[in-house]
Amino acid sequence: MAFVTLMLSAPERPGALRATADAPATVGARLATRSGTGVPGGGPSTSAVLGGDSRHLLVPDARSRLADMRSLESLAWVDDWPVPHAAAAVVRSDGTVAGTHGPTDRRFALASVTKPIAAYTVLVAYEEGAVELDEPAGPEGSTVRHLLAHTSGLAFDEYRVQAEPGARRIYSNAGFEALGEHLAEATGIAFPEYLRQAVLEPLGMRATSLEGEQSPAKDGWSTVDDLIRFAAEVQAPQLLDARTVAEAISVVHPGLKGVLPGYGSQNPNDWGLGFEIRDGKSPHWTGQASSPRTYGHFGQSGTFLWIDPDARAAAVALTDRDFGPWAIEAWPGFTDAILKELGQGGGR
Repeated sequence: MAFVTLMLSAPERPGALRATADAPATVGARLATRSGTGVPGGGPSTSAVLGGDSRHLLVPDARSRLADMRSLESLAWVDDWPVPHAAAAVVRSDGTVAGTHGPTDRRFALASVTKPIAAYTVLVAYEEGAVELDEPAGPEGSTVRHLLAHTSGLAFDEYRVQAEPGARRIYSNAGFEALGEHLAEATGIAFPEYLRQAVLEPLGMRATSLEGEQSPAKDGWSTVDDLIRFAAEVQAPQLLDARTVAEAISVVHPGLKGVLPGYGSQNPNDWGLGFEIRDGKSPHWTGQASSPRTYGHFGQSGTFLWIDPDARAAAVALTDRDFGPWAIEAWPGFTDAILKELGQGGGR
């Protein structure tokens, strides 16, 4: 079963924000307008995004409020994983945290779980008018959309063309690095700074950053607490128009086959704009009970984030052991246990 790309009308956007010699650009005029904070250049306040009357995201500084909530027992499964450290959480589509387990304030390397956050940054730039999804980017014939959807034709880890744009789904770190360079060239703002202003600061993701080579493909570090915030945002967007998010989680270039790292060839190997879409893939890192509409990402560092619209919930798990046979065995059952418990609790 395939879900085709939603060709949605773009939301109204202000003029592009770009750095000039006289005035270095900042990100967020639209964000401030949308939130009603009127804070120029800084986007909405964290409370405006996550703490409004209609949202009840339980953030680290309000963790005591978890005491009167039933934590999901299935999250304790991470204690049995063969890893030095693990932390996990489930956040519902209304922003409430269904449960957490482990050191949720511990920073872990995200590896490719960096990509959805990087993609969200590019989509903010799109809504700001700094880039267009169908403007040229990357190798000849490729666009921003191709790079986000892993259909630019670039190889996995080097800037080398292996296919015509749109012909194959080739999972590519190089493509996301090209995205970062393209955004920096378009705005005059280095990608890590654009990320900070566009996504991390507005969502209060204070423990999240790009480290080392600062690759938008794989160099993120974060905590479960911060990814709770991100998962809540994607499920009920405040930084982006809901139509943009709907397009991001719909299949781009349907019907393309390709290799899902760690799981082999998939036909089709569906992907949205930075988010992998489960659809009918098998084998897969999510569970047998996961809906075909489930989307998210996993990372080579032993991390994952999935959002299941049918369950109206998202799950985050971070570890410090590289992905391998242990994860292939452990993750699907863990996901199925979460979904079962959510169903018993009226979460589905």
